[in-house]
Amino acid sequence: MDDLRKKAKELLTENKVGVVIGYGQGSSGRARAVFIKDPDKTDQLIFNDKCVQDLALYLSKAEVKKMGKMAIVATVPVMRAILVLASEHQFVSDDLVVLGLSEEGKYVPLDDFKAVEEYLGALNIVLSEEDRAMIEKINAMSLEERWNFWQKEFSKCIKCYACRAACPLCYCHRCTVESNQPQWIPVAADAMGNMEWHIMRAMHIAGRCISCGYCAEACPMDIPLHLMTYTLIDEIKNDFGALAGMKADSEFALSHFKLDDKESFII
Repeated sequence: MDDLRKKAKELLTENKVGVVIGYGQGSSGRARAVFIKDPDKTDQLIFNDKCVQDLALYLSKAEVKKMGKMAIVATVPVMRAILVLASEHQFVSDDLVVLGLSEEGKYVPLDDFKAVEEYLGALNIVLSEEDRAMIEKINAMSLEERWNFWQKEFSKCIKCYACRAACPLCYCHRCTVESNQPQWIPVAADAMGNMEWHIMRAMHIAGRCISCGYCAEACPMDIPLHLMTYTLIDEIKNDFGALAGMKADSEFALSHFKLDDKESFII
């Protein structure tokens, strides 16, 4: 962390960035996002097993952009989210300084998005054994059992939209759930409305999810939301050969087609 703090201080001192976005000490032993503008406060930056938030979600916030050019402390999921956002034209490489962090918490210098791509390309990015085992368990269920599983899980939903707020790829200024003319998704938390909300969000994230898992981490009802999008990651990778968050100029897998795309999903 000393190397990262030193680099962050250097960037702010030399006015190369206006703000450094990173992890700091929160309440009750938790980590929280910090927005450092004073070079003398870079010693507030921390990294430990509590630092799970995907900080890339702040990169599209107007109030953060107003602080000036941004530097961001980037774990592997954050790096991948940055590349997805770049591919969706939310910013360009010159708008951002990436302060990479390895899985061991060591500072990784990354000069541009090409360097981020090369770093990620050298990694073996896989799901945790726990998540993989749970996905396999769900996929082994019959259609009726799977439907009942998700119905039970989504019945807990209180429509707080913490999953949306936590996701760096849910950056729409106005979401479908906030539209009442027409009212696509019911306001009240009920069985059908909950299912509609979560299926809609899963389809909007399909092919874009970078498996940070922070949607489930943020859910106050402990719904394993990430397992639905993780399953779609497998489907899209197998059918279209696409994995989100590996290239800054990649195309959204479900936004275009190739003549040789598989059609096995058409029943």
